[in-house]
Amino acid sequence: MKFKPLLRDGAAGLMLLLAGCTSAPEAQAPALYAGDAVVSGTALRELAEPLFADDAGDTMGETRALLVLHDGRIVAERYAAGFGPEDRHLSWSVAKTVTALLIGVMVSDGRLSLDDPVPVPAWQHGADPRGAITLRQMLNMASGIMHKEQEGPLEQTDALRMLVGDGASDMARYAESKPLAHAPGAAFQYNSATTLILADMMTRLLTNSDDPRVRRDAMTRFIQQRFAEPVGIGSLVPEYDARGTLIAGAFMHMTARDYAKIGELIRHRGLARGRQIVSQRWIKFMTTPSPHREGYGGHLWLNRPGAERHLFVGEAPRDVVAAVGLRGQYVIVAPAQRLTIVRLGVTSDKQMPALRDALARIIRRYSKG
Repeated sequence: MKFKPLLRDGAAGLMLLLAGCTSAPEAQAPALYAGDAVVSGTALRELAEPLFADDAGDTMGETRALLVLHDGRIVAERYAAGFGPEDRHLSWSVAKTVTALLIGVMVSDGRLSLDDPVPVPAWQHGADPRGAITLRQMLNMASGIMHKEQEGPLEQTDALRMLVGDGASDMARYAESKPLAHAPGAAFQYNSATTLILADMMTRLLTNSDDPRVRRDAMTRFIQQRFAEPVGIGSLVPEYDARGTLIAGAFMHMTARDYAKIGELIRHRGLARGRQIVSQRWIKFMTTPSPHREGYGGHLWLNRPGAERHLFVGEAPRDVVAAVGLRGQYVIVAPAQRLTIVRLGVTSDKQMPALRDALARIIRRYSKG
């Protein structure tokens, strides 16, 4: 199974980070187009193969894995040469949705409450206005914390500085040191620093230790025992910074089939293998439009106005939701169609419209069925 941790190596490692995977041998996994009574295997082949065509790299980037599940059954599965069912793929921001699910477990445990202030020690001094930021506001990307995600040159963004620059050794501290740009809850701002703060918060709820190894081990045990094992996810490899904080907004690795289990967990309202992993109420929160961005819920994109650059607004049903990562990582859930789609690969910004069109066609085909 190919996997190389992408822990930061400064600017020299940026191209590896953007590629999102180690090199692979040139082998071709067999494609599956089983189809079912709703959409035939032939129709699925016609929908999926354009993503892997020789000229697709020019139009919609490199698709490394595509899975389509209908009623929980794999009806289509295709990999690019050099990739197969056992290979892990970098999550990018799909990890944010996984983090929200982990937080949902802690809320169910009574460790956290949506409308309580986030317990960040650095914000609890004097009249620091950041001390009023709630968990709900953080998950809705409305914390108000100053952060440049993609604005301006890439090397000057806060996201890159946090992941591979001067903030990389203690990402949460870098994120928690930022002042407010506006009042908490006043506006939507997509912000990877938010998810690192939440990861640090979860870790402090699991251990009082400042030892990086203890922090890392405590979070790893929690993820495995309360989430990965119950859901049946065996390939998950999360990454941590030097302080032992989960890099919750970007650096998780899983096989395509395990990403599909994340989608199925959301589709089944928190139920997996006969067990309620997170509450239905929590899934409802994640899939409910936030106050300042209809197309975003609780660390999850919703197919509504405001999500045009990420999903299929006007081209697929409004109840579609998705975990979305940089360079075209998708875990899509279409509840009415009983459908989960996983697409993993490398796509540039200018190629994204063509990729979204190809994925929307699959959803629409099931909508017709």
